[in-house]
Amino acid sequence: QVHVVGSGGGSGQAGGARRRSCTGSGLTVADYNRAWFRQTPGKEREGVSCIGWGDGRTHSVDSMEGRFTISRDNAKNTLYLQMNSLKPEDTAVYYCAADNWGYCEADFQRRPFDYWGQGTQVTVSL
Repeated sequence: QVHVVGSGGGSGQAGGARRRSCTGSGLTVADYNRAWFRQTPGKEREGVSCIGWGDGRTHSVDSMEGRFTISRDNAKNTLYLQMNSLKPEDTAVYYCAADNWGYCEADFQRRPFDYWGQGTQVTVSL
């Protein structure tokens, strides 16, 4: 049975950096498409970044391109989201997701990922 578990939330100041991690059981990070999403109250969940299984091809939402970087450590079986140059509008609950069909594509935000970690809050203040 597949489980994904996110960690690394917390608070930070604008301009700072945070790193989110996502581990799991029942899956190998390199064999699954993995993604990060986020959600703020009253808004729909939005995609952040996706990394494909195998070659690790990535896609990120334009508004976060260059600030947020998705990566994985195959040896640690862990997915990461490095968030730099944080802005108050980055305040949200962040979720990690996984599936093992198809590929990570530019339209990953519409992808119905099969497995979701619990969300963790990231709060950015001025």
